[in-house]
Amino acid sequence: MKRILVAGATGYLGGFVVREFKERGHFVRALARNTDKLKPLENSIDEIVEAEVTKPTTLEKVCDGIDVVFSSVGITKQKDGLTFQDVDYKGNKNLLVAARKAGVKKFIYVSVFNGPDLLHLDIVKAHEDFVGELKASGIDYAVIRPTGYFSDMGEFLDMARKGRVWLIGKGENRSNPIHGSDLAAVCVDAMEGRNREINVGGPQVLTYREVAETAFRSLGKQTRTTSVPVWIMNLAIGMTRTYNRQQGELLAFFTTMMTSDVVAPLSGVHTLDDYFDVMGRSEK
Repeated sequence: MKRILVAGATGYLGGFVVREFKERGHFVRALARNTDKLKPLENSIDEIVEAEVTKPTTLEKVCDGIDVVFSSVGITKQKDGLTFQDVDYKGNKNLLVAARKAGVKKFIYVSVFNGPDLLHLDIVKAHEDFVGELKASGIDYAVIRPTGYFSDMGEFLDMARKGRVWLIGKGENRSNPIHGSDLAAVCVDAMEGRNREINVGGPQVLTYREVAETAFRSLGKQTRTTSVPVWIMNLAIGMTRTYNRQQGELLAFFTTMMTSDVVAPLSGVHTLDDYFDVMGRSEK
């Protein structure tokens, strides 16, 4: 049995990781800034610590007695005026400092597929700046690089529910996003594995147009899509950046993903069809 600290436990992936570590018989300590959000996981958590990665003084003892730190800490929406560099880079760096001080043996971190090629995007650069710190730290590590989460694809289901899915460009670029439980298994396997860079996607490769069709099919609705020219999106990104850099960068990241082929080695068993079907039924 290993003693694990899970940072980012309240996020989509973090919850699955907590359960996966616990199901494999490990001791799980969960870190959260709002511990109330951990209530759905209480049966899978041995210990809870309240701390904020952006405040180093709150992290002084969170890694004491821990063998492995797992972190999926990051922001996808602007909070408290914090930036990607504040949380994704500096926050994880603060956690790494605490881990080294406590003698943690391994640090597992979730970054972005093709991250080194996307440094022009603020959100990716923050991730990769931390990856650089991790590689130089001297601690054993594994960097997980997923193509995208099923929860991200939920945006297509939301649009389909409203009657129309907006595609960027022709929608013919491909991706294989991965379910949280399948990705959690990869993350936990990395604890004992020797690979330090792990690219991973789900078992199903789809174009974004096919994702839209899947969303409509799960709702029993006729497919209705509209393609937005890339030049319009680039204009929208530029305008958004002028008044909200963070939101503009999120839009740039979303646009880049939807206009690129994002396909990694296939893994897992969950298909997007099944995920959409479950999500659709749960809201009826």
